[in-house]
Amino acid sequence: MSDDKSKTGSPDRDRINLSEDYEVQYWTKELGVSEQELRDAVKAVGNTSKAVRERLGK
Repeated sequence: MSDDKSKTGSPDRDRINLSEDYEVQYWTKELGVSEQELRDAVKAVGNTSKAVRERLGK
């Protein structure tokens, strides 16, 4: 099932989807980290933006 970009809201904004290039680009820029740092953080704490921000100290 593809990502429905017309359905945005809290659940979509609260998760980091590493399968979508545009999301990886957004989150690396938003958090000021490399793609590998982002991937490592998601692997360590899960894909919620709050947990990733905490892990990265943002």
